[in-house]
Amino acid sequence: MKLNIYEEASRCLLCEDAPCTKACATGDPARAIRAIRFGNGKLAGRWVAECTDEDLEAAERACIHYDRPIRIKEMVRQTLPLPLPRREGQGEGLLSITFCGIPCENPFFLASSAVCTNYEMVARAFDAGWAGVFYKTICLQEIREVSPRFDACQQEGSADFYAFRNMEQLSENPVEMDFDILRRLKQNYPTKVVVASIMGQTEEQWIELAKMAEEAGCDAVELNFSCPQMRLAGMGSDVGQNPELVLFYTAYVKRSVSIPVIPKMTPNITQINQPAMASYFAGADAISAINTIKSVTMGDRAEVSGRKAVSGLSGRAVKPIALRYILEMAQNPVLNGAHGKKVELSGIGGIETWRDALEFIQLGCRNVQVCTAVMQYGYRIIDDLILGLQNYLAERGLSSLDALVGEELPNLVTPTDLDRETIVYPKIDRERCIGCGRCHVSCMDGGHQAIVFDTDTRQPRIVGTKCVGCHLCRLVCPTGAIGVTKRINKK
Repeated sequence: MKLNIYEEASRCLLCEDAPCTKACATGDPARAIRAIRFGNGKLAGRWVAECTDEDLEAAERACIHYDRPIRIKEMVRQTLPLPLPRREGQGEGLLSITFCGIPCENPFFLASSAVCTNYEMVARAFDAGWAGVFYKTICLQEIREVSPRFDACQQEGSADFYAFRNMEQLSENPVEMDFDILRRLKQNYPTKVVVASIMGQTEEQWIELAKMAEEAGCDAVELNFSCPQMRLAGMGSDVGQNPELVLFYTAYVKRSVSIPVIPKMTPNITQINQPAMASYFAGADAISAINTIKSVTMGDRAEVSGRKAVSGLSGRAVKPIALRYILEMAQNPVLNGAHGKKVELSGIGGIETWRDALEFIQLGCRNVQVCTAVMQYGYRIIDDLILGLQNYLAERGLSSLDALVGEELPNLVTPTDLDRETIVYPKIDRERCIGCGRCHVSCMDGGHQAIVFDTDTRQPRIVGTKCVGCHLCRLVCPTGAIGVTKRINKK
């Protein structure tokens, strides 16, 4: 059976100063594996195209995986029967875009969080290729954090987490120090976009912090109306859940500064359009969404002195929820410019690969913010975010990222508008089917009992008279052996 290169790449520890690459005389297998892991498998060949079997075997022997070495040679040879050309320069320059009138070299920003808390961190991110930063939220209150402050939801035996719990609040630095950091960042990286994220508790505090951001030379100011774990009342998501406060505080800031003002919405609300509309009428230039989702994790790692608390959840698991909120705002005719000014969108929530970012852009975002993936894998993921999106544009023959912004919105409709007169039946590829019976189990116990399973031949068979085309079987198939037929009219 062929090796599943994506499963094998997900096993890779993504080591710092990777021993496999150090042992390889002619290529960079660690970089190739990282490309596969982050959605650029068909481009991975550029880093291993010249590698001999001896090189790859040496790399595999050097692997320090705690379980068993990554099957590097098999991955490379299976992925690259023929070396792929490097195609230098392909897609370069295509990712530039404006946000609130500000030129951005690409759409990838650090989200206001633990990934950007001092000058050295942000400078390293800028040097790596990130276009901008929404710096960790600055406030006038004393911030005292708990320990530990993080927890993660993981599959047994995996170091990767699909969801991340965060008890961290705002910047612990003195206010003057943070604004000096932002001033120096803008001076030393004039082509990068520096956004100050702020949070006040009163009208005067919001205005004071916004003015300090403008005086520091920041390109824009983000209003954090959304942090879910503030220990003081009247801050964070307490504000974001109250459209009246969103309206007032946004208006106060908008009247006080000339740089773009970007309220950050909370997902801990039923109708995000209510505070979003409030920010629109207050003059907001853009909206960023979403912040983390209020949640509870129950493991021992979530304890602080034997107690647990509600806090914010992020990571891959929240992406569909974030996309839902982005869609609601993107489809709002007022926010979309039906009556004049259009509010731009900055997307946040579960972005790990360039495909994740693409989904936010296709729903109308002009940039995306990344946090949890950086906390797991480091700033280096920008390499594959840029590479993947550049290659996607080049493959489609598009000359500008603007062409992707909002392109999927016409395809997003309400359930009432979906086609209910046709059906697509699944079909089984006998060569790929291994006879595990997963499709049968799921269809019998969670579907419409439309699959029979011959225990002698270990072959599943779809019963057309019972099949409703739900495609649960296709989703649970571990080998991708279930495909689709042509869409036909229901009888």
